[in-house]
Amino acid sequence: MSRPRTIYLVDHACFKPPFTCRVPFSTFMEHSRLILREAPDSVEFQMRLLGRSGLGEETCLPPAIHYIPPTPTLEAARREAEMVISSALDSLFKQTGLKAKDIDILIVNCSLFSPTPSLSAMVVNKYKLRSNIKSFNLSGMGCSAGLISISLAQDLLEVHSNSNAVVVSTEIITPNYYQGKDKDKLLPNCLFRMGGAAILLSNRWSDRWRAKYRLVHVVRTHRGSDNEAYKCVFEEQDGEGKVGISLSKDLMKIAGSALERNITTLGPLVLPVSEQVMFVLNMIGRKFLKRQWNAYMPNFKRAFEHFCIHAGGRAVIDVLQKRLDLSDEHVEASRMTLHRFGNTSSSSLWYELSYIEAKGRMKKGDRVWQIAFGSGFKCNSAVWKCNRRIKTTITNSPWSDCIDRYPIDVPKVPIL
Repeated sequence: MSRPRTIYLVDHACFKPPFTCRVPFSTFMEHSRLILREAPDSVEFQMRLLGRSGLGEETCLPPAIHYIPPTPTLEAARREAEMVISSALDSLFKQTGLKAKDIDILIVNCSLFSPTPSLSAMVVNKYKLRSNIKSFNLSGMGCSAGLISISLAQDLLEVHSNSNAVVVSTEIITPNYYQGKDKDKLLPNCLFRMGGAAILLSNRWSDRWRAKYRLVHVVRTHRGSDNEAYKCVFEEQDGEGKVGISLSKDLMKIAGSALERNITTLGPLVLPVSEQVMFVLNMIGRKFLKRQWNAYMPNFKRAFEHFCIHAGGRAVIDVLQKRLDLSDEHVEASRMTLHRFGNTSSSSLWYELSYIEAKGRMKKGDRVWQIAFGSGFKCNSAVWKCNRRIKTTITNSPWSDCIDRYPIDVPKVPIL
């Protein structure tokens, strides 16, 4: 009776933006030239950045950003939130047969858009959820908020027996599109795109047969006590009073340090004994015997068959591929998600999982490692084990109209 409850991932669904929201490079740059006509250096910077970003020609921005100049009103932001969240939830209900009144726990995470009433209240109102539902709304937690929501759902399902939880992960772009000239705040404009996902978790014994995955571990690392890490992704005003997100030049170094701390905790839980011994001996030699050794990176390919690395940008994927010594196939889902959908923030991990499923690569017993980074600075991991054979059906997949075109060759050009 004291054993932790088994948490199942019954299914998940991703929002697929309408074709009318598509933003080819030519459209994006034309808008930039018109909006920033007095700052040609900033326009040139965006052009170089976009060409090296790893994004393709089919990523999407919300309707309000298509206007010249953009119209990031509160009403427009609410419309985007309703479109993204409702579409993902409707797909999840259709795939699982779940009825809205049967939801026990609701968790919505959106980092930069936090209206009143909250987004979780919007969902309760639209779908007329029960009055005793346990609802939560997480904001300000960056691209890793999706796994924080999974962790919260896990804790709640440990307490409440015979229950389910619906997690909605998204980022609303409309109110956060930077219209200033500072180059360190223009990078998010080039990377972030529309996206969202809805996930159904359950601890019900009756769901064990149909559930796709079983949650094995969630490991969270927070570096907020370090000032440099805390400010590496920071929302602030520029000299003209325009709000934007500044990304530090040391972001990749800080992400690498956070990853190292995260896997120090995760490693003993998932790695074979031989890899754990090598890691411990290396750490003892460096810290206590003062040997000038490089830090030993365990071979996580012996612990996982699939890797879902947050598609935060080409540089993020490149750094993790190098540090973890992964093959191109291991990071294929991340690169293709970045190319097709852009950086969809906390929901990117679920587009990547959908890619692996659409390719027919997920087998019963396979282990999946999801890795996400977020402001603060955070590095979070979730480990899943495939619970059953997953049929290669793409009818409800966000990849339904393009999976046959992937993978494609994305030139490896270092990002500026």
